[in-house]
Amino acid sequence: MEKAINRQQVLLQHLNPSASSFSLHQNNSALSASACLAGDSAAYQRTNVFGDDVVIVAAYRTALCKSKRGGFKDTYPDDLLAPVLRAVIEKTNLNPSEVGDIVVGTVLAPGSQRASECRMAAFYAGFPETVPVRTVNRQCSSGLQAVADVAAAIKAGFYEIGIGAGLESMTTNPMAWEGSVNPRVKQMEQAQNCLLPMGITSENVAHRFGVTRQEQDQAAVESHRKAAAATASGKFKDEIVPVATKIVDPKTGDEKPVTISVDDGIRANTSVSDLGKLKPVFKKNGTTTAGNSSQVSDGAGAVLLMKRSVAMRKGLPILGVFRTFAAVGVDPAIMGVGPAVAIPAAVKSAGLELDDVDLFEINEAFASQFVYCQKKLELDPQKINVNGGAMAIGHPLGVTGARCVATLLHEMKRRGKDCRFGVVSMCIGTGMGAAAVFERGDCVDELCNARKVETNSLLSKDAR
Repeated sequence: MEKAINRQQVLLQHLNPSASSFSLHQNNSALSASACLAGDSAAYQRTNVFGDDVVIVAAYRTALCKSKRGGFKDTYPDDLLAPVLRAVIEKTNLNPSEVGDIVVGTVLAPGSQRASECRMAAFYAGFPETVPVRTVNRQCSSGLQAVADVAAAIKAGFYEIGIGAGLESMTTNPMAWEGSVNPRVKQMEQAQNCLLPMGITSENVAHRFGVTRQEQDQAAVESHRKAAAATASGKFKDEIVPVATKIVDPKTGDEKPVTISVDDGIRANTSVSDLGKLKPVFKKNGTTTAGNSSQVSDGAGAVLLMKRSVAMRKGLPILGVFRTFAAVGVDPAIMGVGPAVAIPAAVKSAGLELDDVDLFEINEAFASQFVYCQKKLELDPQKINVNGGAMAIGHPLGVTGARCVATLLHEMKRRGKDCRFGVVSMCIGTGMGAAAVFERGDCVDELCNARKVETNSLLSKDAR
């Protein structure tokens, strides 16, 4: 140690601009040598932020199935959520009693009923009564909001381990307005626009920004093509948890046990000519059809988050790092533009540029808004929804955020070092957008807080 201190004193003498004017003995009053235990802190800062990173160690989903006629048409919502909650625990060997909270994004069901179903699902999955559960509803971004809420709670120190999940049975809870509407809504255009059918907002985006029917149908074809290829190559097997359930024959009432493990809305042979034959759904001379819109679906997803220090202590592989989240408001009449505003906000808060992002999962609520956002942000098509999106896979409203996180992080893991940053984003009914930035887990080292030092003539701040 003494030799190291002497060596540091000599270096300090040479690095101090006034060293030539003073003896080393004289310099000791201003500069004191010390053993550098934390590295060269003038070149980078080491803090406890690294261990406090919020990381994802598991992310799974069910298959997404067509509502009312798909594989989950006879499955209770709590029986959809329980398998993915169980999976994130069993596949990590985590003690479920260590989970500080389970937050479930969900949209359509009555709030109190769905909250009870989620609590029931946690019990079915093997969680003890000591683990709390709550729901969150931010429309189509509810699943992502659940993940963000858990990440924020971990950062705030409320707990160290939590689950952000999503649940939606659009078979059980179809989209409908219950009760009367406040007549006051007629006095304010923005309030009126909150009640616009989502398909009309899609038509508004297409009309206002010149997104053609051809562009929309082509985007839908690409979504199905990529999703079909991903399914055929087994890419979704890493993220999908098989669900044992039943199918009831509507004519006879006979029940047939089945295990659902494949998205059932993907049409591999979809073509532009086929989609071109479909009539507009929301506007007589419009461009939004059943073929270039997201599918109405049933499903669930769950994401297990914790502090990095906890994951390291438990020896759990880190799938990804939660970096930033942003929710923004936009004009309700063109709610689909939300990602074009939310993505830059989230990316900027992460200290990145759009070009730094290697993969995007942007929810395909409608082809019109998906195409607009891609063009507006000038994103490379090769980076977006590389395994298809909601037009092919489906869009169970409260699940989509969790599904996209699972799809994104598993794809980033497959791509390895060529893929460091990813973004999940979606538009939100009533005029909002949300986005979150993730970093691939195995590419972050202890120098992740590196910073460039502009002016410092000393070897180390430790030497001051």
